[in-house]
Order: sequence, then C-alpha cells, then structure tokens
Amino acid sequence: MENETTSTKKIIINYGIILGMLSVIMGVIIYITDGYAKQNWINTVIGIAIIAGVIIYGIKAFKTANNGFLKLGEALKIGVGIALIGGIIGVIWTILLMNVIEPEIVNQINQAQREQMIESYPDMSEAQLNQSLEMAKKFTSPYMIGAFALIWNLFLGLIISLFTGLAMQKKQDF
Repeated sequence: MENETTSTKKIIINYGIILGMLSVIMGVIIYITDGYAKQNWINTVIGIAIIAGVIIYGIKAFKTANNGFLKLGEALKIGVGIALIGGIIGVIWTILLMNVIEPEIVNQINQAQREQMIESYPDMSEAQLNQSLEMAKKFTSPYMIGAFALIWNLFLGLIISLFTGLAMQKKQDF
C-alpha cells in the first residue's frame, strides 16, 4: 500500500508541474497576443484540452506503474491533485502578471468589458453601465481571477478524472 501512495504522490507532483508549466506557457502566449483583454473562446478550449490531456496521461501513467490496476478513488485523487498543483502554478503566474509584469492589465480588461457592454447593450444608460462595471471590477482583481481559475481547475480536474477513472478502472482480484 505504501508503494501506491508514493507512486500517487510522484504522479501528482510530476504531472501537476507539467500542467502548471503548460498553463504558464499558454498564459504567456495569451499575454503576448493581447488575449487577456479580448477574451477568445479558442483560448478556453485549448486550456480545457491541456488540462484534460495532462490529467488523462497522469492517470494512465499511474495505472501503468500500478501493473494495470486503477481504482476510481485513485483516479479522482490523481486528477484533482494534478489540477490543484497546476492551478496553483497558474494562479502564481496570474498574480505575477497582474501585479508585477503588467499592472495595467486589469484596467485593460475593464476597458474591454466596457466596450463590450456598450456594443451588446446600446440602450443602457451611463449610470447603469457604470454600476455594472463597478460590479465587474470586483471580479477582475488578480486575486479574484486567481481564485476563480483555481476553482475552475479543480472542477475540471474532478470531472475529467471521474470520467477517466470510470473508463480506465480495473480492480485487483484478491
């Protein structure tokens, strides 16, 4: 049993770091292409694909290292663990970006939201627009964005590892 725990921790740490590094690389690309201010659904799809791929490979690596056996609980533990470590690394990148590298990015995001609201709701009064933007500003602080990103990563990790674990599970016969 101790061998499985060590193997689980090793898989979680290794693949969590891989996920974190891929998240940072994607974050750098989004930053360079000005994707933070102008949200694009393709970035979301690529992000989900990265998380899914790393978690699935991590669970598969554990199963291979465990002589082809995998319990659903182990898959959930591995998937959520990978998502947690990768998410923490991604949050560190986000906070570093928004506080050190590009402190004005929050203002750029807020300005892009303003333009999008004016375009989507041309009949909205200036007072309603300002009120909506004030509410939106509360959710665009680096720490709120980081918290939501971490929660999103954990949610995806749970869902992906649940389906992967159900598909790959194979219990040992005693």
